[in-house]
Amino acid sequence: MNLRTAKLKERLQEKLNETLKAVLPIIVIVLVLCFTIAPLEPGILLAFLLGAVLLIVGMMFFTLGVEMSMTPVGENVGTCMTRTKKLWVMVLLSFILGFIVTISEPDLQVLAEQVPSVPNIILVLSVAFGVGIFLVASLLRMLFNITLAHMLIVLYVIVFGLAFLAPGDFIAVAFDAGGVTTGPMTVPFIMSLGIGISAIRNDERAEDDSFGLVALSSVGPILSVLVLSLIYRPESAEYVPDSIPDISNSVELWQLFSGELPKYMKEMAVSLMPIIIFFVIFQIIFKRMQKRMLIKITVGMVYTYAGLVLFLVGVNAGFMPAGNYLGQVLADNPYRWVIVPIGMIIGYFIVRAEPAVFVLTRQVEDITSGTITSGAMSLSLSIGVAVSLGLAMIRVLTGISIFWFVIPGYAAALILSFFVPRIFTAIAFDSGGVASGPMTATFLLPFAIGACVSVGGDIVTDAFGVVAMVAMTPLITIQILGLVYRFSSGNSDRAETKSRTAGAHIPDDEIIEL
Repeated sequence: MNLRTAKLKERLQEKLNETLKAVLPIIVIVLVLCFTIAPLEPGILLAFLLGAVLLIVGMMFFTLGVEMSMTPVGENVGTCMTRTKKLWVMVLLSFILGFIVTISEPDLQVLAEQVPSVPNIILVLSVAFGVGIFLVASLLRMLFNITLAHMLIVLYVIVFGLAFLAPGDFIAVAFDAGGVTTGPMTVPFIMSLGIGISAIRNDERAEDDSFGLVALSSVGPILSVLVLSLIYRPESAEYVPDSIPDISNSVELWQLFSGELPKYMKEMAVSLMPIIIFFVIFQIIFKRMQKRMLIKITVGMVYTYAGLVLFLVGVNAGFMPAGNYLGQVLADNPYRWVIVPIGMIIGYFIVRAEPAVFVLTRQVEDITSGTITSGAMSLSLSIGVAVSLGLAMIRVLTGISIFWFVIPGYAAALILSFFVPRIFTAIAFDSGGVASGPMTATFLLPFAIGACVSVGGDIVTDAFGVVAMVAMTPLITIQILGLVYRFSSGNSDRAETKSRTAGAHIPDDEIIEL
């Protein structure tokens, strides 16, 4: 027992260190801004700092809980349903999994509350249906060895065709829905499901095909919301931003956070319940896991629940008001264009605080046996999100249509897919969904909304879309990483061949051993 306790403490310390490295840069940036060019009210600043503490503790427990519960559950379900060798069983289970995990996704709930034109339940169910359908498509791609790049080209042609027919108020929201759907609940489950399915394949392409499920699951919500826009006619699409809380003393600060806690305790319990019920039924039918593993998964579920509750309370009560207020103050500045480089700096660091990024980078490093390191992945994601935030702030200031960014961006990403190793394409499109998680929905989107309010822009068309921008640029940067990898590995292979050839012509008595 002492050994288990010591190991648990060691893992908690490891997660705490990772979280501090991710979140502290954001805290420092906000503090520097609020003491220089963007003064924050004391109450907002205190709420931000308390929210940061809750965020750090929540991420620590969440990432540990995911490793203990979601990852093994996803891998076992993926392996087991594939071994049944019954296509209808695999299709049905994939759809159910995609549907219930998406309903559990906290990012989607955050976005649904901010979309004025569609009732929350209609948007959530529509997006969940899209994810379920495209998780089935992902499964069929893996089973029948269909090239991911070819599927993506066809799907994005359909996406942009529908986007030109859809009402303008839905376009940015549709692309945002594709980004927020693949968050801290969905990514661990879907990625481990892919690993479990590919584990029973022995061909050389199994490793490449284990990625790409998140990529296709991100397309589903975009298509489902665009289709919804063609058949659903809202009475009003006017957006009214949430008011920034007025905090004048410590009691009001406590009331702000304590008022949010019961809400998210209930919300996360309802969100996790379908996954728990599914796992219980799966275990009763297949009896795949031993008692020790079941205890570990149960403890992991508790950690996941506690971590998500603390995380969401922290970001919603502390980060959202601070992000909105900061955006307003910076856009009110006489030199309002300063918001573009500041947005890029925030974007560079904030992606490292996304819970699902930890999961993706570690799984990429594990499955590629260290060929693609988590450090290289994190750097590529940070650069991509920095660029996307700069472009998003330009949209807020100028009102340029999102089409001028997403069409060239996705075209470049799809063209690159023909020149990089296949695994990099799959990882890149997975990374796009992962980068746009709860930190984006609860800090960057309010930041853009606050700036848009100050400049007098249209919030629905100009501020919404920031999640889509964050989801797009990693597709390009990760594939550029793939080009660098291909070039460097090609050079090293040629150098090794050249040295062997040269060595073959040297007489044995002239070879000097060092």
